[in-house]
Amino acid sequence: MSPESPDDGSDQTPVGHYSSRDVRVQLVAVGFAFYAAVFIVCHLLSLVASRTYRSLPTKEKVFWDLAATRAVFGVQSTVAGLRVLTGDSAVSADRVSGQDDFSWFNVLTATGFFAFENAALHISSAAFRSFDLPLATHHLFALSGFASVAVWDSVGHYLPMVTLLLEVSTPFTCVSWMLLKAGWARFAFWRANQWLMIHMFHCRMVLTYYMWWVTWSHWGAINARYPLFPRLHFFTGLALLTVVINPIWTHKKTMQLLNPVDWNFNNTPAPHGSTAAAKEEEVVNRSGLPAKPHIS
Repeated sequence: MSPESPDDGSDQTPVGHYSSRDVRVQLVAVGFAFYAAVFIVCHLLSLVASRTYRSLPTKEKVFWDLAATRAVFGVQSTVAGLRVLTGDSAVSADRVSGQDDFSWFNVLTATGFFAFENAALHISSAAFRSFDLPLATHHLFALSGFASVAVWDSVGHYLPMVTLLLEVSTPFTCVSWMLLKAGWARFAFWRANQWLMIHMFHCRMVLTYYMWWVTWSHWGAINARYPLFPRLHFFTGLALLTVVINPIWTHKKTMQLLNPVDWNFNNTPAPHGSTAAAKEEEVVNRSGLPAKPHIS
């Protein structure tokens, strides 16, 4: 018989103003608008500050901006997830039905981010006449999962908030790809970031095992309290993360450390510098002078 916490199955209603559906919709919209603004600001700053960015094809520029936007979301998610996982709150005290202002804010803004990410994916797919079915499925799964938490009041926020902590690897992934495109894959800083990123992916695997333990420990209360759709959605997603996504991504990132290639774009080998830098290198080499890779 699995252990149950004394708070399992207790009645829980949305706290404060988050009981209003209008407030929830507004905060989802705020999350969407904020991350859309991050995307635009990243584009503008990169145009001014980065020769690597200016040399990229348009499709890779979009990917660069999305990677930076995901990195910002990764920082928010890591802070939010760690606070719930390690701190004392109404959410951590009741892992089945616990909710508070902090968790509602992060669940709703995360829903806004995933809505933005889906919109960006499909707009770019239409613009570049390409479609990545696994990526689209992954993004849709994330959006529908957090949207269901935003809609169903009976779903507690502990597991969704811990799920946000899976984004801990995202900032390292962003840095890895940007430095790869800048030609720094042979340098110690890129390799150190890659090692940290691989470690974060191993932490993701441990985190999924922990979530399985939490669900087993509160199995009866979760099945009694959670509606069918959020329950099926969560367990399907957790199973895919555990046996498919995390192992594949961890393997690919480890292989990338040994053989730096951009597997987001046809496994192209890592350049020794950005395209713009490479052109400069060609000109400089004609004069017989050594050229260095550019970080910008």
